[in-house]
Amino acid sequence: MEYHNPVLLKETVDGLNIVRDGVYVDVTFGGGGHSREILKRLGEKGRLFAFDQDADALENKIDDERFTLIHENFRFIKRFLRFYGVKKVDGILADFGVSSHQFDVAERGFSTRFEADLDMRMNQQSKLSAYHVVNEYSEEQLKDVLMQYGELRSAPAMASLIISNRAVEPIKTSEQLKGILKKFLPPKHENKVLAQIYQAIRIEVNQEIEALKELLLQTPDLLNKDGRLSVISYHSLEDRLVKRFIRNGLFEGEPERDVFGNFEVPLKKVGGLVVPSKEEIKINNRARSAKLRIAEKL
Repeated sequence: MEYHNPVLLKETVDGLNIVRDGVYVDVTFGGGGHSREILKRLGEKGRLFAFDQDADALENKIDDERFTLIHENFRFIKRFLRFYGVKKVDGILADFGVSSHQFDVAERGFSTRFEADLDMRMNQQSKLSAYHVVNEYSEEQLKDVLMQYGELRSAPAMASLIISNRAVEPIKTSEQLKGILKKFLPPKHENKVLAQIYQAIRIEVNQEIEALKELLLQTPDLLNKDGRLSVISYHSLEDRLVKRFIRNGLFEGEPERDVFGNFEVPLKKVGGLVVPSKEEIKINNRARSAKLRIAEKL
């Protein structure tokens, strides 16, 4: 099954500073590219756990006794690692991109390139789909989704238009949705605006921001001292949350300071922001918006 070339492969795995007999977690298994690279660097006693909620990813399972693939959302990382008797790990890797496989399979509904039913579920067993968001959310909810997750200034007018059109007939396909929102798609920027609309609905369908926050909040407890977190984000919403959490241990506001004005945070950043090289972007255009941040447990 064709999956994408893992983005920032060397940089992300280097960021974990792998200990040969350590325990690591790849929370976004996908095609297994990052996992295979981690396994190459582990010794016989090393262990790697991977998470993926997409049933398609299970076909990429790696035949290696050091490896365990868990078919679950990474927001439940602590609970499922505990099931395997693991309370502490030496590194956690996350690549929050939608895999090329998900984009390229038309019927999954992730891509603006194909006509497809409104779906966009990463977990195909999930009840909430793009159809439900577009046809059942209130105007206020739709506006919030498009504004918050798509950063679309026309969100109120888009939401209003969706509501009036679905009152006539349900909006079932991506082409229907595109037709309804055509006036918001200027010819020069049609693909960009469409991508923002799709991104907003996809984030809502998969509860991506909530899952990201839940994962990050569990990392300080899970990581051993000097353990590493290596995270690739693809849009500003995610990257802001990762950056703030690494800096403050919080998503909003400032941590409490002691009487000397110092504050304690669980992680410290390692190096600066890492982005793909021009060469990598040339080979893999989907890498263009990737941002890698690395942190270490204090």
